[in-house]
Amino acid sequence: MTATPLSVEGAYVGTSGWSYPSWKPGFYPAELKPAEFLGHYARRLPTVELNTTGYRLPAESQFERWAEQTPEGFRFAPKLVAYRTSQVATFEERVMRLGDRLGPICVLVGSKRDEGLLALLLGSLDPSLRLAFDFRHESWEGVELPANAVRVDDLEASADFRYLRFRDPPYSDPDLHASAERTAPLLAQGVEVFAYFRHEDEPTAPEYARLFTEFLGDFTPSRDTAGSAPRPH
Repeated sequence: MTATPLSVEGAYVGTSGWSYPSWKPGFYPAELKPAEFLGHYARRLPTVELNTTGYRLPAESQFERWAEQTPEGFRFAPKLVAYRTSQVATFEERVMRLGDRLGPICVLVGSKRDEGLLALLLGSLDPSLRLAFDFRHESWEGVELPANAVRVDDLEASADFRYLRFRDPPYSDPDLHASAERTAPLLAQGVEVFAYFRHEDEPTAPEYARLFTEFLGDFTPSRDTAGSAPRPH
């Protein structure tokens, strides 16, 4: 497989999931079979948020097959639901089967602040893993995280990566341009940025991902942006 046609160094921009038949024929060719979706997706975008693991854990062999269907440099961002603490060890064991295709883990925490829960999660996962905590309750505001972890959408974090989730479409070109302008300085500092657009029935998410990547490239001229010319704004 070849590398993605549009890339900005350090930027991993994709969508939340890929297995959507309604994206035919706008994103996937009309004749493409579902089993071929991931391979096609990975030739267009460099990362995907792995929704499936937020609901159930596939077998180890499934993670290996996903890795085999994607090119070098592609990254999966698996979801981990925090209340399933009894499955954390199994979760880690299986997502590690992605090998070098494993990106950050998005940890969804819906409950109120619980330092014990946080300590359990951090203590149960290998500290070499990158963790992006999606705290859904305001009581988590101001929580301190270790060097391998960030809060979702926190551009001011101190880790070597950031994790953004775009959950409120539609997004206009000016919306995406403004977000790219805020985000691009991180790339110039060598911080990797992972960003995911919410799935909709129409293939708007991959188009948003493409545009956001283009805009990031406009703000990072020293970085290698291929496959597009600067866009007027």
